[in-house]
Amino acid sequence: MPSPQGSRAPKRRLPVFTQKGLLEVPCPTEKDWCKGDQEDYVFEDPDRELDSLPQPYRMISRLVNLLLDRSWDVIEERRTLRESELSRIRPTVYPPVSESKLNKMPNCMAVSQDYVFIGGAKGFSIYSLYSAKRICVWDKLKVDVTSIWAADLGNEILIAPVDEMGIVRLFYFCKDGLFLIRAVNEADDASKQTTCVKTEISPGGDFAAFLLRGSGDIWLDVYKLPKESWLKEVEHPQLALNPKKKGRQPQLNTLDPMTSDNFEMDMNTYFKGDIKLSLPVHIMKIKPPKPVTGTAFKSPLEVFAKIEDSYGLGSGQNHFIRDSQWEQQAAIFNATYKKYLDGEREEQLPSTAMFHFLLSSCITAMPAEVKTPPGVACALGIHWTGRHNFLFYSLNRTLKDKADPEGVWPCAAPIAVSQLSPSCSYLVLACEDGVLTLWDLAEGFPLGVVALPKGSFCQSIHFLKHFLVHEGQNMYPEGPVKSQMACVVLCTDASVHLVAATGTQGPTISVLVERPAKNLDEAVCAVAPVPALPGMVLTFFRNGSVHLLDVAKTQVVCAFARPGSPRLKVPWKPVFVVSLLHPYFLLRGDPPEDKEPSDVHNSVFYFHFDAYPLLENISRNGTASHTEPKAGTASSQALSLEKRCESLLQKRFQKLENQEKEQEHWTRLRRYSLLLQKENAKK
Repeated sequence: MPSPQGSRAPKRRLPVFTQKGLLEVPCPTEKDWCKGDQEDYVFEDPDRELDSLPQPYRMISRLVNLLLDRSWDVIEERRTLRESELSRIRPTVYPPVSESKLNKMPNCMAVSQDYVFIGGAKGFSIYSLYSAKRICVWDKLKVDVTSIWAADLGNEILIAPVDEMGIVRLFYFCKDGLFLIRAVNEADDASKQTTCVKTEISPGGDFAAFLLRGSGDIWLDVYKLPKESWLKEVEHPQLALNPKKKGRQPQLNTLDPMTSDNFEMDMNTYFKGDIKLSLPVHIMKIKPPKPVTGTAFKSPLEVFAKIEDSYGLGSGQNHFIRDSQWEQQAAIFNATYKKYLDGEREEQLPSTAMFHFLLSSCITAMPAEVKTPPGVACALGIHWTGRHNFLFYSLNRTLKDKADPEGVWPCAAPIAVSQLSPSCSYLVLACEDGVLTLWDLAEGFPLGVVALPKGSFCQSIHFLKHFLVHEGQNMYPEGPVKSQMACVVLCTDASVHLVAATGTQGPTISVLVERPAKNLDEAVCAVAPVPALPGMVLTFFRNGSVHLLDVAKTQVVCAFARPGSPRLKVPWKPVFVVSLLHPYFLLRGDPPEDKEPSDVHNSVFYFHFDAYPLLENISRNGTASHTEPKAGTASSQALSLEKRCESLLQKRFQKLENQEKEQEHWTRLRRYSLLLQKENAKK
């Protein structure tokens, strides 16, 4: 079949030579030819015949030809995309196993234990993960809930919803009911109201941190949670009754009347507003570090006298560098890199922070007298926007204590993203220059440094639980694993990379999903690991597609779609949550592109991995025996030197006597500096 483009293309005539004047028969010999004949010939283009048309017809002709050429290019591009779509191997698409219909569109979701927490209009609701039945509703707000967090406290759950006004509240949920603890940042004066930007709860629920913003400032409030007192007060409610509400009976707070098409409700769970639980204890307020400026000290002795101990060194607050030296350094830098700095304008983003609760380890430099029970957070790690330092703060303090960092990790570039693994054993710091630093906090040494490909910068980091590939199937090892980590990095250019590190071997990086060259609707917008499936991650695309990706084989296992597979608005911003303990993930049903939100049923779709044939065996047989060979490990002889060096480093970090001696040296140096200052004053 002839190409339509070939049939459309006009037949072009070859250029011809035309002579100015009359044509003559040339002489038979070349020497008799006239030498000036070449000047009488001109090279004419047949297309110039169109130029002989008068205006505006000549311009109209050119515009029509340009329109035809561009239209044909669009047709060819669409045909190429259609052919590539038809030739592409399409994964198996699975629908959801159940659907929850809501009165209004949910804004956020969280999962903890066997419960789902959905924030929406005027409050939040609690649902069963298995039956999708509504258990309890709290809707006492005048505004919507925009974000929600849920932390596992053992048999209880701590819930932290944030409304549109930025007010965060703490709820205690257990088998006996739902209890309101307090509104953390609610103010009586609206002009003094602060906004909660981010919330973080420590593993086990012993501490909570809230990033607040107000009056042009930003700071971090850290609280200690009395969860033991809450448990006693719930078991003995007569001790915690609010005397102002003593005569009232606990009542269930429900939504507006609902039709029979909506959920069934479990009437055994009540919201108990009469019981007043113990309030969290405010232990620390952390503000962003002050900009490094010229020193106010007159001598180095004053600097040593100011530093009370060795903790916090490297923050840049106590130094002996004058303003003139800073100005001279800035002038030299600007003169050296002038051609790179010209035309650059740094956008000043609003200051924010990323923070994590860290467990006790030999790498977190805490005071020797501080002893923390195992499994309880002992330090808070934080970095601020545009700053090079990752700061450590001890949690063993009160609000009266000065909030100075006990440890500082400086980086070569400003830290853009930091992420702590769910086990609190590994930490990744991603700088703005695309360099990632991997730390093994449990063993106390860095796993290595790796750089993302040129032009790729980190947007988010997601840890994967360590897995093995046995007989072509991904499995979790039975025994404990040390110094082996893997994480998925989503970059700002929509590419996805896998970063892995093992012991003293250097980290490796590989591409999982490349950035689309032409069709940006196929770009990845979100990534979520699936703990129930070894080595699997969910990838969400801007066009509404959801794929399950096997990172070991770098291939798509299957896809998930809502019923009917409607075309969503591009770019799609998915609202989803993945269970850490159960093979479930939930996805909000967004309205199609051709319909308004008010014309669509508001739903949450439940996807159960065990209900799908391709994933059933992976989920149930996801554990490998510790006697099976581990892929990717080298022989003991090849790593004998590295293992010995690693053992020496571990022993070095585990010796607390060295920290005590270091503290004694600093105390002695400080006393000596004070003595020298007194002697200089006498002179």
